[in-house]
Amino acid sequence: MKVYPPEKIRNVALVGHSGAGKTTLAEALLYRAGTISRLGRVEEGNTVTDFDPEEHERGHSLSLALAPIEWNGHKINIIDTPGHTDFVADVYAGLHAADLAVFVVSATDGVEVGTERAWRAAEELGLPRMIFINKLDKEEASFDRTLESLQERFGAGIAPIELPIGEGPSFHGIADLFTDKAYIYDSGSGQEAEIPEELEAKEHEVHDNLVEGIVVADDDLLEKYLEGEVPGVEELEETMAKGVASGSVFPVVCGSATGPIAVDRLADFILEIGPSPLRRQKLVVTAAGNEVEIDLRSDGDPLVQVFKTIADPYVGQISLFRVLSGKVTNELVLHNQRSNGDEKLAKVASMVGKESELVDSLPMGDLGAVAKLNDTATGDTLSVKSQPITAPPLRRPTPVLATAIHAKTQADTDKLANALRRIQQEDPVLIIDRNAETHQTLMRGMGETHLTITQQRLSRKFGVEVETEPVRVPYRETISRRAQAEGKYKKQSGGHGQFGVAMLKVEPTQRGNGFEFVDEIKGGSIPRQFIPAVEQGIRETMVDGGVLGFPVVDVRVRVYDGKYHSVDSSEMSFKMAGRLGFKAAMSEANPIVLEPVSQITVSVPSNYQGEVMGDLSSRRGQVQGTEASSGGRQMITALVPTSEIISYAMDLRSITQGWGSFTAEHDHYQELPSHLTDKVVAEAKEDD
Repeated sequence: MKVYPPEKIRNVALVGHSGAGKTTLAEALLYRAGTISRLGRVEEGNTVTDFDPEEHERGHSLSLALAPIEWNGHKINIIDTPGHTDFVADVYAGLHAADLAVFVVSATDGVEVGTERAWRAAEELGLPRMIFINKLDKEEASFDRTLESLQERFGAGIAPIELPIGEGPSFHGIADLFTDKAYIYDSGSGQEAEIPEELEAKEHEVHDNLVEGIVVADDDLLEKYLEGEVPGVEELEETMAKGVASGSVFPVVCGSATGPIAVDRLADFILEIGPSPLRRQKLVVTAAGNEVEIDLRSDGDPLVQVFKTIADPYVGQISLFRVLSGKVTNELVLHNQRSNGDEKLAKVASMVGKESELVDSLPMGDLGAVAKLNDTATGDTLSVKSQPITAPPLRRPTPVLATAIHAKTQADTDKLANALRRIQQEDPVLIIDRNAETHQTLMRGMGETHLTITQQRLSRKFGVEVETEPVRVPYRETISRRAQAEGKYKKQSGGHGQFGVAMLKVEPTQRGNGFEFVDEIKGGSIPRQFIPAVEQGIRETMVDGGVLGFPVVDVRVRVYDGKYHSVDSSEMSFKMAGRLGFKAAMSEANPIVLEPVSQITVSVPSNYQGEVMGDLSSRRGQVQGTEASSGGRQMITALVPTSEIISYAMDLRSITQGWGSFTAEHDHYQELPSHLTDKVVAEAKEDD
């Protein structure tokens, strides 16, 4: 593939709900462009952009993939993104790298949750958008119903520029509202024809509405139109392109990716009304700790940002990047401000699915790939060393579901840490951490499918098998009243023995105050050098677990008396006395279990508000308030015991049919209701 200047490049992200046909559309575009000689099928696992075994097994995309085509003297970089909610991070990455988002919407299903989620993300980025209504050749397909749902969800900017000729199995062409011409696909490729008589009235009506909607965006064009001058096709397309670039107009085209019908028309419109990389003239970056605005120029210093990392078990790390400014050439050395290291771009390539094609250079605005960078992660910026800068970070969703993992065998244990590090390079949304209280390694992701796929990739890519277990809740233990006890440690086994006595008083403190140790020894009943050992013994016992088996918090311990032996006493004996005395005092102080409570914020469409609030209450939650947000949604804030929302990500999807989302963070600890204590303590003993 030859090198194209920025004005001849289009970066297009295909986004939408899972099953809408994004991968099939990418395949059809590759086929129409002559990049591939035959159409692959998702069901057969032979498409260009779905190449992982896990994608073949499940029949839908799980990762972002690139597929550039050449079309009418231009280069279109197609970014095929997954539609499954669990892999929304790759949707964000694709939108970040694109200049235009093409929303693929099924004519049989209309606007679905994945469509709306991607729309909000594109809107936040200020990214131009257009829509391809797909699957018009399927039974139950309806262009009008789908268009109505688009206008209802996304407003007056939705502008159809094509109408289907026929629907369902009879769909065989489109009517172009710009040219008033039909394109019939009975013989495979589109043949220009006159608008069918039965469609003429509707086509003229929609055409007039389209023209009126376009000319109002241009004062000069509006004046001519009001004077009776009909704008030409080029004028209309140019004005619409401005509306698309400004994010106020969203053209709607239609077709069938499986046909493929009108896919070539989509490619034409991408060139005609889609913005080039030159749309991005300036960028706010961080330099020397300050935010500054820089010019993005094709003749400027090279500036690159990595938007996706692929962990390949054979090639190593592959970094997909966008050239933000300047030109990238082979052997170019750039600086990574985050890692403070230099990176050599040894072999720059263009990716077509899983295959790479080496190129001599990539200009501003183009997308490429490079392997084996030393320490560059997704989102990192590479710039010239003399002017180290950092581009704005990629948006990343917050993981909402966790599972506990452990290596299956000792051999897996030896490889696990490195495998987890490499899988996190590929999937930075994935979080791996160790809970010091429950002694579990937790893998956090976007949902059950995300975590399952990660396990499969650990096995396939790195040969590491892991097993999962339920996540343990980090309960804690405290006391509810004052008590006192004697801790006595005496041991004699020949020679020097061990002897130490510590008299302790315990009392509860306010939640969150932690541990307080008070030395009230008078008269030398415990020598000064042994008192720290008493405290150490108490602290170790608190960590190991109190009477009920959980780490102890929020207690004050006073050591007020004791006994020692001039020969047999030692630090060890008083440490043990502290442990024994603390355990004995805890038993008399009515120990109770504390449970963690999370603050959860749930975003749902208004029609699900009552059901969600009722469900939160059934989880012992306390709703703190509700607030209306954009798009007819409600934000519900509640305090809920953490144990009740371990699997909330899956439950909320079920309740809201996938339309709900949430964030949760630890807020405080509270006393566990007494009727649940026995069950929690018993389960903890079983886990041990």
